[in-house]
Amino acid sequence: MLEKLRPPFKRLIAPIARALVALGLSANAVTIIGAVGTILAAIATGITGWLIPGAVVLAVLAAFDSLDGSVAALTTGGTKFGAFLDSTLDRIADWAVLFAVVLYFLLHGGMSIASGSISSDDIVGWIGIGASLYAMMTSFVTSYARARAESVGYEAKNGIATRSDRLVIILVGMLFAGIFHDSRWMMAFVVILAVLGTITVFQRIFEVRRQMKADGAI
Repeated sequence: MLEKLRPPFKRLIAPIARALVALGLSANAVTIIGAVGTILAAIATGITGWLIPGAVVLAVLAAFDSLDGSVAALTTGGTKFGAFLDSTLDRIADWAVLFAVVLYFLLHGGMSIASGSISSDDIVGWIGIGASLYAMMTSFVTSYARARAESVGYEAKNGIATRSDRLVIILVGMLFAGIFHDSRWMMAFVVILAVLGTITVFQRIFEVRRQMKADGAI
């Protein structure tokens, strides 16, 4: 849904991209710096439980995810390896953000794992962890569906929850949980993410099937 905002945002960050080029940074270097920053910030957020600062830092890093493409456009024009590197590191960053949510529930969700009784915090925590792990799977499958479709000559970029949408959902969940000091907000948003991720996977499957059927391939 948020993919439509990418073109105007690229124009907005163009001066920053030019400044990075002037500093001698390549598009691949920007890709690596952004991915490493996201991974470190995400895991630090999960361990410390500092959801509001973590969400802000991750939002800034996510907002400038397009910088590598803008730098590439100003230098090499973009390479196949650069696109491959960007996509690969994005998957690791996506994992890190959802892993941070799992860490948050385990370390700061009030779960009494060692005790024999089950509290409401335990239920919220286990639902949150389960939804996070499931959302992690749909995130990878969504990306794989696009890559596999392109490998056989079709396109699967559609879906209700693209990467930008998924990040926004997680970060809003972090902000709400941090503001209200209530892990149920986080649980609710990762459940929403899991549901939308499932819908997106099937949307891409059906879209590729439609294209293949139109071509007489099935």
